[in-house]
Amino acid sequence: MAIRIIDFETPNAKAFYDLNIEWLKTFFYVEPFDEEVLSNPNKYIINKGGFIFFAMKEEEVIGTAALMPTENPGVLELTKMAVLPKERGQKIGQLLLQHCIDFARAKELEGLLLYSSTKLENAIYLYRKYGFKELELEKDSPYVRSDIKMFLKF
Repeated sequence: MAIRIIDFETPNAKAFYDLNIEWLKTFFYVEPFDEEVLSNPNKYIINKGGFIFFAMKEEEVIGTAALMPTENPGVLELTKMAVLPKERGQKIGQLLLQHCIDFARAKELEGLLLYSSTKLENAIYLYRKYGFKELELEKDSPYVRSDIKMFLKF
């Protein structure tokens, strides 16, 4: 069954919230900053110049990823990537990651930044496979659970 990637539409805001909250509860915990951003994607991502994408199987949202603006206008932060539990292991995360990379390249950005956790071995392997390199993590990282910062330069 074909999976397609679509741009953010407000009716899918609940799916964006639900997918990410489930993922956070499964692997970590929900930080107040997460709750705020996930509850208000238009305010915190779209209206600030960011982008949200959804992986669709027929009419069901099965995955999501976001690109948030950073202080550097040539760099977006890859964030809020999640896939439905029943769809994990089918390379949907890779489809979303590739879409974000292609999108950023088409926008002629300098690169993509991300924060993650080394606990997520499969994700870190995937990021490295796609060319992300580790950077020094600042002491005041925006996410408590993050212990790795990576960058993909174009």
